[in-house]
Amino acid sequence: MDHVRARVRRAYTAMRATRELQSADHRAGAAKRVEAAPSAGTAPSVEATSVTPAAPPGPATPVGTDSAPDVPRGLRIATAWAWRLLVLAGAAALVLWLVSQLRDVLIPLSIALLLSALLAPSVSWLRRAVRLPRSLAVAVVLIAGIAAVGGVLTLVVTQFVSSFPALAGSATAGIRTIQSSLRNGPLHLSNDQFNGIADTAQRWLDTHRDTLTTGALTTATTAVDVLASALLVLFSTFFFLRDGRRIWEFVVGLLPPVARSSLGTAGEAGWGTLVSYVRATVLVAFIDAVGIGLGLAILRVQLAFPLAALVFLGAFVPIVGATVSGAVAVLVALVTDGWVSAVVVLAVVVGVQQLEGHVLQPLIMGRAVAIHPLAVIVAIATGLILAGIIGALVAVPLVAVLNTGIRSLLGHHHHHHGEQAP
Repeated sequence: MDHVRARVRRAYTAMRATRELQSADHRAGAAKRVEAAPSAGTAPSVEATSVTPAAPPGPATPVGTDSAPDVPRGLRIATAWAWRLLVLAGAAALVLWLVSQLRDVLIPLSIALLLSALLAPSVSWLRRAVRLPRSLAVAVVLIAGIAAVGGVLTLVVTQFVSSFPALAGSATAGIRTIQSSLRNGPLHLSNDQFNGIADTAQRWLDTHRDTLTTGALTTATTAVDVLASALLVLFSTFFFLRDGRRIWEFVVGLLPPVARSSLGTAGEAGWGTLVSYVRATVLVAFIDAVGIGLGLAILRVQLAFPLAALVFLGAFVPIVGATVSGAVAVLVALVTDGWVSAVVVLAVVVGVQQLEGHVLQPLIMGRAVAIHPLAVIVAIATGLILAGIIGALVAVPLVAVLNTGIRSLLGHHHHHHGEQAP
């Protein structure tokens, strides 16, 4: 360390000496030019206008001189990158730990943000067209939304309860048919093999039950927890819709002045992306539910409306949700109406999902909220590990908002510093 300090001190001293020498030469040349300026009516002489050239600066030790010449340059670069990456990994781990500790608060706030993004256009329309006060417009939209969700849930539960006896009998007969096909069909499974498969599936479900329901059921173990989370979502949504602009301006005001403009613009761009994403997701989910629901109704599959509602809810989790809800619809058709109906339902589900993936999402969402499928899968997996089903639901919108915000920050940086900015 003494050797390093000595080398750094010599390098700094040499740099200061070079700069002082250049500054002195510059001042001397300026003084000579002022003294040699011709008076009025006299011609300048060659001697007066000549300037003594500045002496070349002496050799100086570069600031970045290596103090350990025996260490290869590649290893030095690798270690410099390594400790910076370790710092980033530690910061990310700290953020994830804080998220896991504050999960019971962050999940309701995330749901409230999604609901606010969904309901904000309706509030703006009421204020613009009907000229309602902001608080009254927010209250009207929230009451209408709660009534719509409650009505749909009531209809789904009522149909499920009324169809449950017939569904149970058809499911029992369908399961027996499947067992008979597996035993007597091309696979020729014995009773021991069949029971082993069933036991393995049951063990897998028992093992992964906590992971799949984390944040949705296990964290809300009592009715009080469910009620508290629902009230937090409701009140947060109300104040986000009413005072969202003032809340964001307050948060931006806490930042350093040099960063307020760029981060404020990035936040507004991210909010616009969230509004577009939620609106497009609801529209795509509705089209999926209508398409698959019509197919189930035409085939007279039991519980067609509840299955369509399940498809609608599953569409909010990209890729995974549509696949799972479609598989449930095919399974219900299989155990209730047989192989032919299941194959037709599978064709309907695949056709609707292909239409969604290749036509609806690119057309409705556009490039502004387009996310690479790999990023979607990684985000869903991370959200599922951290917060269960709710985490998978909010992970993709969060990634979309971060994507837009970072792009806005980079565009702001290049705009002010040029394309050659580091």
